[in-house]
Amino acid sequence: MEQGYLTEHSAGGVVYKLMRGGSPVYLILINRRKRWEFPKGHIEAGETPLDAAIREVKEETGLTVLEVLPNFQQKVNYTFLKEGKMVKKDVIYFLMKTAEDSVRVNDEHLGYMWLDYEKAINTLSHKNSRVVLKAADKWINMYEKAWRI
Repeated sequence: MEQGYLTEHSAGGVVYKLMRGGSPVYLILINRRKRWEFPKGHIEAGETPLDAAIREVKEETGLTVLEVLPNFQQKVNYTFLKEGKMVKKDVIYFLMKTAEDSVRVNDEHLGYMWLDYEKAINTLSHKNSRVVLKAADKWINMYEKAWRI
């Protein structure tokens, strides 16, 4: 713990699926504080960040089939006040592809939307999330084009 700060480590996923024509849509969740975000949560003892990200995405969305795309990780850092103490938090996001349509959010969230890039970037509540989405969208466009026949 840095002087005066608590630290938290979390992991999550930028989840997308391809629509007809090959355009990606992104899954974003609305939390109980009415903020739009990607699924994420604390890394538990003994877990790798990737294991935590997969577990959290599955717990928060009900999705069961996730393909983790290689060579994408985005780390964000921020501070916030929690119970009168400053917390330094880092979150590592991985990129996950699904073909599933059926999302069942857990009780940490009020709902979800699948959105194209423009709508998602304008809906996400935090600048850090928008930075992650921008990097993910760029990577997806390169990755998907490389694998199209």
